[in-house]
Amino acid sequence: MAQGQPTKIKKKKKSVLKRAAQSNQRAEVNRNNRTRVRTMMKRLRTAITAGDATAAANLLQPTVSAIDQAITKGVLHENTANRYKSRLTLAYNQVKAKAAK
Repeated sequence: MAQGQPTKIKKKKKSVLKRAAQSNQRAEVNRNNRTRVRTMMKRLRTAITAGDATAAANLLQPTVSAIDQAITKGVLHENTANRYKSRLTLAYNQVKAKAAK
């Protein structure tokens, strides 16, 4: 099914209609959470590639927190999220070391 498309309802039973509505609501919540995490990661990566250590320092903790919340909500798998956190932290540490020199 294409992204953002509502689920097709085959029967007009009350339970089927309710399930389809719940599915659409959950998809919306998951989409919002996923978008929030991706946006924060993109901002942090932009600050890191620009070499701005202070901006990256301000963005690192909220980004890691958002990733952890995505794990809790079931939007991201735990191993995937841990990989993201590890790579972002390593990149931030490199920028911080360059700024210290």
